[in-house]
Amino acid sequence: MFEKLNKRIRLFKNKKKEPYFSLYQILGFYPDNIQLYEQAFLHKSASIENSDGRWVNNERLEFLGDALLNAIVADIVYKHFQYKREGFLTNTRSKIVQRETMNRIAFELGLDKKIIYSAKLNPHNNHVYGDALEALIGAIYLDQGYHICYKFIQDVIIKKHINLDTIAKKEVNFKSNLIEWSQKNKLEISFDLIESFTDNEGNPVFQTSVMLSNTQIGVGIGYTKKESQQLAAKMAIKKLRTDKSIQKYISELKAIDNGQLTMDN
Repeated sequence: MFEKLNKRIRLFKNKKKEPYFSLYQILGFYPDNIQLYEQAFLHKSASIENSDGRWVNNERLEFLGDALLNAIVADIVYKHFQYKREGFLTNTRSKIVQRETMNRIAFELGLDKKIIYSAKLNPHNNHVYGDALEALIGAIYLDQGYHICYKFIQDVIIKKHINLDTIAKKEVNFKSNLIEWSQKNKLEISFDLIESFTDNEGNPVFQTSVMLSNTQIGVGIGYTKKESQQLAAKMAIKKLRTDKSIQKYISELKAIDNGQLTMDN
């Protein structure tokens, strides 16, 4: 009882102050723990050291928000598209949670005005905005709980910024995007059919791998070769962005290539 009363008094005092008011305009509610939201907008390039000697940024909140976003969007898509197959649901969710969509929504929400990052960083060539949106989702969950987090994703992100029926029809070519990345970075990418078989209902199923040089970075299973390649490419793109061992491997490949170029010259 006293806790609720103190909360109301605190919100009454702060609701017209910044950053409470601007956050209310984005979230639809006043935050309890404002520090969580401040951390959600702190990019790793501008990390700060806390009293415990630990460097603080939004990476941990982004990790949490990414998991929540995928789970909640999966639930929304599952309920909206009744009787659709797993492949359709997976592809639709991917189109919603992909970085391009999250960057756009973050910008439309005005998060670009709140994110703190190093002056050396060009946010337009990174995923700063989308990462901050995921971190914001993580902050909402820790501050308000799952129900309010679900409501924010459903009522703000989906209903205001995404048309589910339209985005479901949109073609996202992960394979093309991956090939474009490989050409830009001058690294060899190949798609190899691992196996093909039939499922219990007699439908053909294909399993494809994506190889970066001699290392497998993605696997996809689909009812057509194209679908399996797209899913493999999607996994590969995610690994390129998040897997530190793959990123290290890429740096090593580039270093070898640069060394060969130097010797040739």
